[in-house]
Amino acid sequence: MERRQHRRVPAQVQGFLLGNSHEIEAVTLDLSVGGAKFDCDLEVYPGKVIRVRLVIPGAAEPVSIEDARVQWVGEDTFGVSFQNVRPTELDELEQLIDEYDEAEGIGHA
Repeated sequence: MERRQHRRVPAQVQGFLLGNSHEIEAVTLDLSVGGAKFDCDLEVYPGKVIRVRLVIPGAAEPVSIEDARVQWVGEDTFGVSFQNVRPTELDELEQLIDEYDEAEGIGHA
C-alpha cells in the first residue's frame, strides 16, 4: 500500500468524467492536489486514464485535468491520481482544499 503524499479533504465537488467516449457526471468523495475518490458508475479499471473536469465553487471555469489515472476500483467508487496538472489547475485545487480545511476548523461546512 502506498502512502499518500498530499493532504486529502472529504470535499464533495461536482465533476464530469470522460473515459469511454462520453462524459458522465460524478461527485468527489474526497480530494487532494494529487487525486480524488469519485462516486460514479463509469466503467473503469486500474491503469485507465480518464479526463476530469471539476466544478469549483466561485471559479470562472472548471478545473480540467487531462490525465487522471485510475488507481483502484470499488463497487460504486474509484480513485484516481492526477498526472501532469497545469499550475493554474493546481492553484485552484490547493485553494479549494485550504478553504475546506479552514471551514472545517471553525465548525462551518
